[in-house]
Amino acid sequence: MALKPFQICDDDLTPDLVKALAGEAYLAVDTETMGLIPQRDRLCVVQLANAAGEVVLLRFSRGVRQAPLLAKLLTDPGIEKIFHYARFDLAMLRYHLGIQVWPVFCTKIASKLARTYTSKHSLKDVVSELCGVELNKAAQSSDWGAVHALSAEQLEYAANDVRYLIPVRHKLAQMLQREERWELAQRCFQHLPTLVELDLLGYSNVFEHQ
Repeated sequence: MALKPFQICDDDLTPDLVKALAGEAYLAVDTETMGLIPQRDRLCVVQLANAAGEVVLLRFSRGVRQAPLLAKLLTDPGIEKIFHYARFDLAMLRYHLGIQVWPVFCTKIASKLARTYTSKHSLKDVVSELCGVELNKAAQSSDWGAVHALSAEQLEYAANDVRYLIPVRHKLAQMLQREERWELAQRCFQHLPTLVELDLLGYSNVFEHQ
């Protein structure tokens, strides 16, 4: 199956989409939610993009607790899943859909380890520097759970949040290797599942002094 540049599904992927994406070495992933607390705020959208920049946007209805075909893809050990601030997205996917995503590359962690010459590590800042693209983030705080169709601005925002993650990942990987921090980054990524579990159990401050 040939992927379209952009397509939308409801509640789970189709078998054809899973088959088309299963051969990818890398998939960029992001989520859109009603807020920042997994136990309170609903997961509304999951976006996926491949190296060609083709995007699949998956909208979830209220009450959906499983997405077996999405889970098959996100747990495939042969596909590296790339997030920006993976800690949040992994928690949302685990809490709402029971998906423990692996393996993972977090571009925010990688940026903080590699781009030590700056304190700006948002996706907008990283994409601007490494890809020369200015992202429009106006739709970030909007109603992703609305029953009506998402606006053109929301669709563009959602697509752009994943479209540049794979090239960003490759450029950050080169920087990490050059600065001899690649292995350190890998250990950080390996710690993410434990950190997510602690967050969901309310232990977000377990490493603090008090």
